[in-house]
Amino acid sequence: MSAAVTAGAAIAAALGLAATAGLLHNRRSGMLRETPVVADVDTAGLGLSPTAPTLVHFTAVWCGPCAAVRRVIDQVCADLPGVAHVEIDMDAHPDAARALSVLSLPTTFIFDAEGRQRYRSAGVPKHADLEAALRPLLT
Repeated sequence: MSAAVTAGAAIAAALGLAATAGLLHNRRSGMLRETPVVADVDTAGLGLSPTAPTLVHFTAVWCGPCAAVRRVIDQVCADLPGVAHVEIDMDAHPDAARALSVLSLPTTFIFDAEGRQRYRSAGVPKHADLEAALRPLLT
């Protein structure tokens, strides 16, 4: 085999691997994941509702996908009027982002009325997923 054929095969394999990794990453983007209850996270400064579940959305002015999350959350809150919504600018409140281990934007959390983190999503969550997670917390 010539060196050019070997190099071409190596490049094709690397591109295939990168494409597969990209597809797997994008499949997880926006997926709502249930989170284990963490006792040592201070949520006092987040502005959570003491009587209803709260959607907490971390954003920044420079974050393009954050506008899409805002639209989804506004629609969910319109469909489920008992749900509270708090939007936190990560640049203005880095301590809150650090306390909840926010590493990328947009990141969305669902907290129950007791202030326990129940779900987390990195990326743009789906309306149906948010609604399905919130409905049991409203009862």
